[in-house]
Amino acid sequence: MPRKVTYTVGRAGGPTREITVDVHDLDVDPWGADAELRVVGTDVPRLEASQKTTGAARYTYDVNRPNMALCRLLRSPHAHATVRSVDTSRAERLRGVLGVNVLVPAGGRITFAGKGVVAVCAENEETLDDALHAIDVSYDVTGGPVTTDDGRAPGAERVDPKRDNVNAGGRRGRQERGDPQAAMAAAATKVSATFRTQVQTHSALETHGCVVEHHDDGTYTVWASTQGTNAFRGSMAQTLGVPADRVRVITEHMGGGFGAKLGAIDEWDRAAAFFARDLMRPVKAMLLRRAEHQVAGCRPDSIQELSMACDGDGKITALSGTTHGTAGNGRGGAGAANTRIYRIPNLAMEQVTVSTFTGRARAFRAPGHPQGVFALEGIVDALAIAAGIDPLEFRLRNDPHPLRQVQWRLGAERMEWDRKRREFPGTGAVRRGVCCAAAVWRQKGGGDYVVNLEIRSDGSVTVKNAVQDIGTGTRTVLAVLVAEELGIAPEQVTVRIGDTQYPAGPSSGGSTTAPSIGPAAREAGHHARLRMAELLAEDWSCKPGEVRLDGVRFAGPGGKSATWGEACSLIDKSGLSVSGQRRKNYGGFSGETAGCQFAQVAVDTETGVIRVERVVAVHDAGRIVDTLTARSQVVGGVIQGISYALHEDRQLDRNLGDMVNPTFDTYRILGIGDTPRIDCLLTTLDSGFNNAGMMGLGEPVTVPTAGAVANAVSHAIGVRMTEIPITPARVLAALGGVR
Repeated sequence: MPRKVTYTVGRAGGPTREITVDVHDLDVDPWGADAELRVVGTDVPRLEASQKTTGAARYTYDVNRPNMALCRLLRSPHAHATVRSVDTSRAERLRGVLGVNVLVPAGGRITFAGKGVVAVCAENEETLDDALHAIDVSYDVTGGPVTTDDGRAPGAERVDPKRDNVNAGGRRGRQERGDPQAAMAAAATKVSATFRTQVQTHSALETHGCVVEHHDDGTYTVWASTQGTNAFRGSMAQTLGVPADRVRVITEHMGGGFGAKLGAIDEWDRAAAFFARDLMRPVKAMLLRRAEHQVAGCRPDSIQELSMACDGDGKITALSGTTHGTAGNGRGGAGAANTRIYRIPNLAMEQVTVSTFTGRARAFRAPGHPQGVFALEGIVDALAIAAGIDPLEFRLRNDPHPLRQVQWRLGAERMEWDRKRREFPGTGAVRRGVCCAAAVWRQKGGGDYVVNLEIRSDGSVTVKNAVQDIGTGTRTVLAVLVAEELGIAPEQVTVRIGDTQYPAGPSSGGSTTAPSIGPAAREAGHHARLRMAELLAEDWSCKPGEVRLDGVRFAGPGGKSATWGEACSLIDKSGLSVSGQRRKNYGGFSGETAGCQFAQVAVDTETGVIRVERVVAVHDAGRIVDTLTARSQVVGGVIQGISYALHEDRQLDRNLGDMVNPTFDTYRILGIGDTPRIDCLLTTLDSGFNNAGMMGLGEPVTVPTAGAVANAVSHAIGVRMTEIPITPARVLAALGGVR
């Protein structure tokens, strides 16, 4: 039967509140805000750190099976065309070519550059290259819109002949409340602006791909660079026409995934699977970097036309506008999250998706939020200045989140806001600016995932679940939670994940991973501790309830005591096995994580070059389990956000639709030399939603960065920057009218 538990949620020292929840009879009591913990909340190095720094970690790209063949796709160079003919005869005659499959036959329609037309399997890379060059495909090229502006133009060629490009993905997204028109008319101050953001490709270090091996018994083993081992297994099994339990998916390590590697398999995975099935030998298909940029997913662009108003006290009264964006040739949404964070009593917002002849968008670290917050924070900053109110003070007056009220002040103090807003931008060619933006995300985790835990008589502890670590430190988080319950060090815990032979885990996306699987690990540790107490109680001839864990030792009546090793020696040769389950969410402090960032920039007004000199990032994610891993997440998110603000931009040939900068020497991302000083302030609190008080962190840390950087540049040069990436050319163009 559930039991009532009362505890304090929030941040020790405030803001806090007391709640009473029904806790499952198998779950451990939740930690409150005042919990005193031993290893949770400390700096714990990654368990796999030595493997990754020495090169011992094995990624999908590193998998090479005996007698393995290679697979790659011949891709269309045209965005919109009809295949007139396909001649594969020369390729098929080449020695070493094992198979050729036509994916788009004569008469088939192409709707984006990079679409796979023919799949080829060969013995080695050289033969594969020769075969792809030997295939002759002729096209009737039609052309069509590849940008949002062109896609929504009257009379534009339709991506789907049966649907208009505008809202081809479904109904318009509308948000309405109050009377924004009347509020605008009565406002003391109002501003309007159009903000633009670019298409950003994922650029993960390891490209998409897999290795498929068909065994004699009809089962398959698949090594995949995927964010969801179980989802990938289900999709692969369906493709091959076999039950899911006939397919094993392994993702031991992966070189990054920001959302594009979630969910179902892709055309290159299917091609590898079919070749492996038919040839009865392992087949490897990994995307080349050009294809990764072209077809592996991207963040949609946006055109956000916004108007905002406030009253004489600097309180926001209304926001209205329309957002257009392209999700490529798919039906996914391209909205921008530009209505959250601040208190907006009167609202009218319309989100419009535009289809174009480009590769489809996919989930990308906080979908919709970096572009939406860039525009929202830009219009908020412009309104504050127009109203004659300090931009930070304006945000404090309009932000209802109790923790972010604390975070704004912490960040401002660390950045020396008051002094720098007085002294900047300064005089001379190089001008400095400082400004800020808020972060927001909702992720409490969920699901009924199970973690298995085994203890051997030698003291070894093993944790198992199929969840994969995409670089966020999942192994270490699970080890810390188990170690806290058992009174041992995290490095004494072996964590085996990324294999569908283990209990199913959540896909790693949406900042769901840690808060979805962590509570199950803690419960498993709790059950293991109770079992250890039973063994000791039998040995000490006392009741299990009389055995307690006192720090790192077990203690009992009459001064009895045992180390971890001594207690484990009581375990028989079969070992001790328990499991923990993720329970339903309890009540909590706030359904949203909070955060804000402050950016300081230097702008050379003669060259237009921007250098981000410093970022102060203040974030919460409920209870922080491993502060070292959490800071790493924050730093990585800030770096990605700066890269989005200043550099990354998919460039397409407007006629052919092909990407003209699909390499890292032409598609620039932030480098080490461009990375600023990043101060990370973690405002840990107990969220209350699960036994560990955890929430997600991966996404919110990249949400505010572009907005903070753009606002800082605007402060430095005295001109509102409304389009990213903020290139030197755009800075000089903005300065053209004021210098």
